[in-house]
Amino acid sequence: MVLVRGNSWQLALASRLPVEGPAHTCASWPAGHAVRWALDQPEPAAFHHVPVLLEAVLEGLRPAPGATLIDATVGGGGHALALLRAAQPGGRLLGIDADPAALAAAHARLTAAGLPPGSFVLHHGRFADLRAIATAHGFDTVDAVLLDLGVSSHQLDTPQRGFSFSAEGPLDMRLNPTGGPTAADLVNRLGEHELADLIYRYGEERASRRIARLIVERRRQAPITTTADLANLVLRAVGRGGRERIHPATRTFQALRIAVNRELEQLEAALPQAVELLRPGGRMAVISFHSLEDRIVKQFFRAESGYGGSANERPPRLTIITRKPIEAGATEVAANPRARSARLRVAERCA
Repeated sequence: MVLVRGNSWQLALASRLPVEGPAHTCASWPAGHAVRWALDQPEPAAFHHVPVLLEAVLEGLRPAPGATLIDATVGGGGHALALLRAAQPGGRLLGIDADPAALAAAHARLTAAGLPPGSFVLHHGRFADLRAIATAHGFDTVDAVLLDLGVSSHQLDTPQRGFSFSAEGPLDMRLNPTGGPTAADLVNRLGEHELADLIYRYGEERASRRIARLIVERRRQAPITTTADLANLVLRAVGRGGRERIHPATRTFQALRIAVNRELEQLEAALPQAVELLRPGGRMAVISFHSLEDRIVKQFFRAESGYGGSANERPPRLTIITRKPIEAGATEVAANPRARSARLRVAERCA
């Protein structure tokens, strides 16, 4: 695994399960690709992470002393730290993330906070495997689960990750950069119709067919390998103008990122597992950043609460706490503009 203490990287090998003892633990992922990749990245001190809707998350999840918590998208550890502090004395937290750099940063942040020994464990993995990961670490029944979807400011602002067109970088977009197809793989291998459907479905881009056609024409000459290559192609296909406040390539980049990381499938798999892990009275909170995610969460909460005479045969498992999603206020958006699209929904496990 890759651990961070102070400002220096250290390597350590361990089993997949946390070792018993007083030390904080960071569950291992396979040594090799993840280790080599992480060592090539900026140190975690540079991991820029601003937890969105932090006060609303704390109010929604109500962490009490002794609470058992899961942050299934721990990122840089901002939400995790606030939740774990509120759960002292006696609280424990499991943090999960697909990004080894984020895990290293979270480990550094939580360790530096002077939390009680053994109060947190971090695991490199996907939240689609939430229940298996939680059970493996002894979090069989928990008081709260948080899912903070999307990508972090650090990931967006690191050109080498390829999430953004604001600076040129490789067309990657993988949350777990140690394996799996990249955005460049999809752009250069998918057929024109598949590519157009992907951009329309995950990006809700009306010009998806024009964009796909131009991509296919361009890649016949040379592969599309950088974020600048793709952004310029989309700009040529869509053009500027109209009342759009976002860059013309925004929706296409969103679509590719969602497809590369299978984000919607991951979310659909994780939500029922989160419910199963919650004790009666336990709560789950989900922060989404675009309508596709928010729609899945909204529909899931409604179905599990029996809203509108749900066809579910079993009794409702959830009570919806937030009838409307909570959004960031003007002060938070001014301090962190990326919070403007955040939507928080909270639900409670029925007795």
